Amino acid sequence: MVTEPEVPLRADARRNRDQILVAAREIFAERGAEVPMEEIARRASVGVGTLYRRFVDRDALIRAVFRDTFQAVADETRAALTEERTAWAALTRIMRQSAWLHVSVQAKSPRVTAVVGSDEETSRVRDELLDMLDEVVHRAQEEGSLRRDVGVGDLATLFVSVVHQNQSVTRDSAGFVPGRVLGIMMDGLRAPAHDELPGRPLTRDDLEFGPPG
Repeated sequence: MVTEPEVPLRADARRNRDQILVAAREIFAERGAEVPMEEIARRASVGVGTLYRRFVDRDALIRAVFRDTFQAVADETRAALTEERTAWAALTRIMRQSAWLHVSVQAKSPRVTAVVGSDEETSRVRDELLDMLDEVVHRAQEEGSLRRDVGVGDLATLFVSVVHQNQSVTRDSAGFVPGRVLGIMMDGLRAPAHDELPGRPLTRDDLEFGPPG
C-alpha cells in the first residue's frame, strides 16, 4: 500500500489539519466513521475544499485519525515508562489513557477495520505500543506490584474496555464511569492475587487486528 507522503505544512495549514483531525475524532467517536465529510468540515470550522486538500478522501482521513490517536497514546506511554518512579505508577498512568481509544471503540466498522488494518504506519505504532505494554508488565511483575498471571494481551483488552462502559450508562454517569471501572480493574491487577484467574495470561497473539474475514 502506498502511504501519503509527509509534506511540511505552513502554520495555517497545520492548524487546519489539526482542527480537522480533532473534529473527525470527536464525530467518529459519537456517530461512527460514515458521517458526511461536510459535517466534519463544519465542526472543524473549515471549508469542505480545505478538508479535501488535507485529506483526499474518507479513507485518508480515517487513516490520519487512527495514526494520530495511536501515536499520541504511544508517546504518552513512552513518557510514563521514562518519568514514573515505579512500574505500577507507569501502568496506572498508561491505563488512564484508554479514553484516547474511544474513537477505536465507537468507530469500528468493516470499512474502518480494513483501512486501519492495512495501514503500515498504524500497524508499526500499534506494535511499538504493545512492546511498551509488554515492558511495563514485566517491570511491574519484577517489582512485585502486578499479579503474575496476566499478560500484555490482558492489559490491551482492559485498556479498551474501560471506555467501552460508556455505551451502557446514562449521560449523567458517563463522565465518571471510566474512572470507577479503571479503579476496580487496577485493584484486580494488584499483587498479591487473592484468587487464580481462569485460563492463561493473554499474549499479543490473542489479539485480533486487521481487516475482517
